[in-house]
Amino acid sequence: MQRTKRVSAATISSFKAFLANGLQAPKHLHTSLSAAAIVGTLATSLLSGTAYAEILDVEKDELKLGFIKLTDMAPLAIAYEKGFFEDEGLFVTLEPQANWKVLLDRVITGELDGAHMLAGQPLAATIGYGTKAHIVTPFSMDLNGNGITVSNKIWEMMKPHVPMADGKPVHPIKADSLKPVVDAFRDEGKPFNMGMVFPVSTHNYELRYWLASGGIHPGFYSKQDVSGQIQAEVLLSVTPPPQMPATMDAGTIYGYCVGEPWNQQAVFKGIGVPVITDYEIWKNNPEKVFGLTKKFTQDNPNTTLALTKALIRAAKWLDENENANRPEAVEILSRAEYVGADAEVIAASMTGTFEYEKGDKRAVPDFNVFYRYFATYPYYSDAIWYLTQMRRWGQIAEQKSDDWYAQTASSVYLPDIYLKAARMLVDEGHVAEKDFPWQTDGYREPTSAFIDAISYDGRKPNAYLEALSIGLKKGQIIEDGKVK
Repeated sequence: MQRTKRVSAATISSFKAFLANGLQAPKHLHTSLSAAAIVGTLATSLLSGTAYAEILDVEKDELKLGFIKLTDMAPLAIAYEKGFFEDEGLFVTLEPQANWKVLLDRVITGELDGAHMLAGQPLAATIGYGTKAHIVTPFSMDLNGNGITVSNKIWEMMKPHVPMADGKPVHPIKADSLKPVVDAFRDEGKPFNMGMVFPVSTHNYELRYWLASGGIHPGFYSKQDVSGQIQAEVLLSVTPPPQMPATMDAGTIYGYCVGEPWNQQAVFKGIGVPVITDYEIWKNNPEKVFGLTKKFTQDNPNTTLALTKALIRAAKWLDENENANRPEAVEILSRAEYVGADAEVIAASMTGTFEYEKGDKRAVPDFNVFYRYFATYPYYSDAIWYLTQMRRWGQIAEQKSDDWYAQTASSVYLPDIYLKAARMLVDEGHVAEKDFPWQTDGYREPTSAFIDAISYDGRKPNAYLEALSIGLKKGQIIEDGKVK
């Protein structure tokens, strides 16, 4: 995806250096704009007295960043479209990827400099689950944004078990209402299949959490069996996000957990019903992150800072003035080069509402959060929650100490880089001091804002695991298909 580069504050700052250094233009000024045009703009700015922030001396200014076609890639699209990357001296190409595995592999090999990632991907890669590479994140991309959808057939079977009020389902809809359906399938010897997007995805863990909270076992992983279906009452398998609706419509799966717009797409196509959002499973849960290799951040510290600055500004734009910019964001995301879904479908969840059963549209103002509630700060406790779920379902095969969880989280999540970028933006007048948790130790306060009301404290991961009704407990392992 290419476009003509505009004259940004970064360009002008760099061009000042160009003039000061005997007219030897820096590499990232290779642009269709003439030198005369840039000099003219620079002269105008100097005469008008306009102030420009000092630009970082980035080590690498031409970058290729990857993403999956989901609405929560929005910070990347907005940073590009609004010129925030260029303001930091970065000339970026955004490139959609076929699936999460391809995306991760290309970041590891360096074909991509960084990418929109599932929060579990940097953690899993760093501990060596699935692949081994030290992936880190200085920026959390959003809160919430996922849903669980079932086919029309399954919804009709669930409805008799769903509490009703004024003729409408009472939300949140718990997995208790799905359990009789799953039991009926089992009694008939039929497997109950559902889709999620990747074994270490938020979606896998959210779907598992919801099912387990309703007494439905979603299955274990082991070193020998990575299907995740050991002892499972519901068989979960990987389906790429854009293919979810069609796969369900074909009857291959009976439901799925995915990010937007693919839940709302099922409503618009009349093939399924979103029964719950992740906001209702875990209020204001962390979702995607921006991932890079540790080596990239070490070799390119200023470039990493510049990327983080641009993404923070994009996140602010998405949420500011009570989401006033969301209609424009919807139009941008609907373009083929980004999400490529109908604007109406994207707007259904991006602008503060969510449609469940056809015609049952409800206000969910925080379904997509990009900036408020310190959404972009990479909290260690967020990382640790994902690690607990990996342990709960056997992806982490053996018990680990609380210290191990803390050390792993701090090796992957990089709040120091984030706060340094934030401080620069505050000093430049782009963001407010109050927008950032300057005094945090990296841990959110304990919360019980889960569908099962179980309290989570990131400082005590093993105690949390013991409190969960289904899942591996202290000292347990999976061996020969059994819990031992």
